[in-house]
Amino acid sequence: MSLFRRGGGKADWLVVGLGNPGDRYARTRHNVGFEVAKLLADRLGLPKFKNKFGGLYSEGKRVAVLLPQTYMNESGNSVGPARGALGVDLDHVIAVHDEIDLPFGKVEVRTGGGLAGHNGLKSLKRGLGSGEFTRVRVGVGRPESPDPEIVSRYVLGRFDRDPQELIEMAARELERRVTLG
Repeated sequence: MSLFRRGGGKADWLVVGLGNPGDRYARTRHNVGFEVAKLLADRLGLPKFKNKFGGLYSEGKRVAVLLPQTYMNESGNSVGPARGALGVDLDHVIAVHDEIDLPFGKVEVRTGGGLAGHNGLKSLKRGLGSGEFTRVRVGVGRPESPDPEIVSRYVLGRFDRDPQELIEMAARELERRVTLG
């Protein structure tokens, strides 16, 4: 893929960090997507985030970063309009999110595939009209119990270990994707 503008849009890439707004959710497993996307914006020297498209938004010459402030389950309500306004092709939308099906410390990238019960991904699929966007899956591990209430408490809880190395590893992978295309 080319780094040059495609389809007359304002950005070549739209990077979406998934998470929940507010201090209550800061530094939780579910907000790792926010942390990775913020670090990418910093590494790329993007301007300060501003309110736009129902989220916190920053745009450089080639990359736009969006942190939906709609809560995870409604992220598509922010991302769909942003993609439309920017004219970014679906294959240049990258969502960064927590993944309980990967062990803590592992990062995987995939395009399309199942949604694994992830409500943020379900909302993105609705908002984008397709699930064929790229995902940077950031492994946060899984609790012992499959009970939905326990899983919910787990992902909304803070990390047991310092996640900074994991966040940096995911940001490097994301940066590689958007700079090498």
